[in-house]
Amino acid sequence: MTYPECIIEIDGLETRFGDHVIHQNVNLCIYRGEVLTLIGGSGSGKTTLLRQMLGLEQPYQGTVRIFGNARSDAHHSLERNNIRNRIGVLFQQGALFSALTVFDNVALPLRELHTLSERMIRELVMVKLEMVAIGPEHADKMPAALSGGMIKRVALARALALDPELLFLDEPTAGLDPELSESFVELTLELRKELNLTIVMVTHDLDTLVGLSDRIAILADQQVIAVGTLDDVCQFQHPFVASFFKSIRHKIEQKNQLEPSWKIGPMPS
Repeated sequence: MTYPECIIEIDGLETRFGDHVIHQNVNLCIYRGEVLTLIGGSGSGKTTLLRQMLGLEQPYQGTVRIFGNARSDAHHSLERNNIRNRIGVLFQQGALFSALTVFDNVALPLRELHTLSERMIRELVMVKLEMVAIGPEHADKMPAALSGGMIKRVALARALALDPELLFLDEPTAGLDPELSESFVELTLELRKELNLTIVMVTHDLDTLVGLSDRIAILADQQVIAVGTLDDVCQFQHPFVASFFKSIRHKIEQKNQLEPSWKIGPMPS
């Protein structure tokens, strides 16, 4: 059997702050082309694990490899920049710079390359805004003038500015009403297909989880206790799983009925 490429590999990861242990012996493989969602209770270490994948924090023990390179080994600035340019991040609440316009927020990663002319940057920014259904009339607006849904879309355009292979979504639909959440999920699915993205997501929203996830990794008891499809992890016997998924059975049935034909095939757990 041929297995998909492992784009992120976490092996024996341990995280601690002083005497406080967050993770112990965490092992996880994220496959190219999939959407993997991290879930867990408050304090389970989801955001910390995300930060370690991004290279913002170093594990106490173990390794995090991304694109085949251990994060701790990426000391050379050129190597770090190469990895960074292949990654996009949508932070919780969008995290747009309040003093920059919509245009300048999306242009920021492109300007940091120091290789593109302003004319090229303008063209690329407008393309990215169009991809997320933000019209050119909004380019000169400040973030304070945007709705919550528009902030998320602009933040997504910024995350996609460098045409990343790997996209991280931290609570992407938090604070949005159900209609806007559904619209954001549909947009993400379209972009995932169009851009061949691999997506790692943290979410508490069941509709977002059902709508986007190929596999789910559950963090509890300082470890990844289960990894698999939605149907698989719902069967796992654990108090957190029973509580989190208690109302989700009908959503699984709806997802199976509406599964789009382009979704990738089953992944090994």
